[in-house]
Amino acid sequence: MTPAQTTVLIISGYLALLLALGIFSGRFFRGTSSDYFVASRSIGGFMLLMSVFGTTMTAFAMVGSTGEAYRIGIGTYGKLASYSGLIHSACFFFVGLKLWSFGKRHNYMTQIQFFRDRFESNALGYLLFPILVGLVIPYLLVGLLGAGAVVKGVTRGAFPELFEVSGGSIPTWLTGLVICGVVLTYIFIGGVRSAAWANTFQTIVFMIMGVVAFLLISRGLGGFAEASAQATRESMVREGRMTQLEFFSYGFIPLSVGMFPHLFQHWLTAKSAKSFHLTLVAHPIFIMLTWVPCILIGMWATGVFPNAPSSNAVLGMMVGKFAGPIMGGLVTAGVLAAIMSSLDSQFVCLGTMFTQDVVVHKFGKDRFTDRQIMWMARGFVILIVLVTYGLSLLEPRAVFSLGVWCFSGFASLFPLVLAAVYWKRVTKTAAIAAVLVTASVWFGLFAASDFGKERGFLVLGAQPVAFIFLACLLTIVVVSLFTRAPSEVTLSKFFPKK
Repeated sequence: MTPAQTTVLIISGYLALLLALGIFSGRFFRGTSSDYFVASRSIGGFMLLMSVFGTTMTAFAMVGSTGEAYRIGIGTYGKLASYSGLIHSACFFFVGLKLWSFGKRHNYMTQIQFFRDRFESNALGYLLFPILVGLVIPYLLVGLLGAGAVVKGVTRGAFPELFEVSGGSIPTWLTGLVICGVVLTYIFIGGVRSAAWANTFQTIVFMIMGVVAFLLISRGLGGFAEASAQATRESMVREGRMTQLEFFSYGFIPLSVGMFPHLFQHWLTAKSAKSFHLTLVAHPIFIMLTWVPCILIGMWATGVFPNAPSSNAVLGMMVGKFAGPIMGGLVTAGVLAAIMSSLDSQFVCLGTMFTQDVVVHKFGKDRFTDRQIMWMARGFVILIVLVTYGLSLLEPRAVFSLGVWCFSGFASLFPLVLAAVYWKRVTKTAAIAAVLVTASVWFGLFAASDFGKERGFLVLGAQPVAFIFLACLLTIVVVSLFTRAPSEVTLSKFFPKK
């Protein structure tokens, strides 16, 4: 057996273990749609921390950040990881806790149910549904592209006769197919409860393997100081590779966690408000532990592979060169863990949104049995996965670039959820107008960037998200001041007098 084939065997073993865990966790599934979609709101502090953190860490964080550090250097950590560490926890505290309390009080399963009630508008729900689903699809694409790139990088030469076109590597289409199959299997069995179990396990795996990869690559390069000395000088400084305005405008992007529909669903699974405490404290620490190794590996790669064929492939190439076949397989399993821990939540979330926000909302909750609702959710997830998988076969964009555009869309809608939670005067008309304006500006700028192909696309020197965010915010404020305020019934529901 060749070293590359050994790596493939290790990866296959990990996927089999994950599948077994998913099947085992299905034994705790209670058979109701409430348990399938929000785990009967019974998840405790530790599992909430691991599932929330695992959900926010994707190929964008592991593969994308390494590739971006390879491309523009150490500034990658400052512009994303440092902001994320602070802003994510702030969003969990100021928005997540509020939404959890509304969800528990009014039995919500999706964020669209909340927005419909808060703004007294069915139309807003039908408007938001395709926009949120449309933004989740590139998020799924990021995962499939990242998984394919990493596996291809570490399995070079494994099967030269079988996969001649890809140089003997496991082709990206096969990696995507296997990943989707594994994740779909365990979420079909236990829904969000299985996703929480799998996320907990996978978060532990990818954090440990991230540190292991860092240590192995560092040792392979002669130690931390020697590895850093081999990185190009340009990768060690921010000046000249990113303006201050570009750097500061990146600070808007982590606000996307406030509007992620799959994260909203994880918040609803919490047993109590106390379940959030550990997440608020540990999340920034976990981000630092995950991102620092990825950024450094990307910088070190500038000296090892000065002409890498793709920034997406850098992490896989570094692991393949320095980790050895067995550890390389384990580290790759850790990267796949980070990717799949986000995919499973997104799959469950899409099924929940379709059944609750479209089917049940349209036909009534008594029209279907729990069993029928869960099967409809699974059917919709399969449809979206097929669409995403098909796009992944054609997708030429870098993981980081695609991720930034996806997160920019969610982040730009953040003023909507913030106003809904804290501003009594925000109106239904303003909410609808803000969603339309945000979607229009986002699409216009996305098209101007050649749909994400133009890396480093800026508007007046700043990230596009800054302008889309401001367009949303101004629309909410101005339109709210000139349209009819919400009813007293709605205000008393969401802002009860103490």
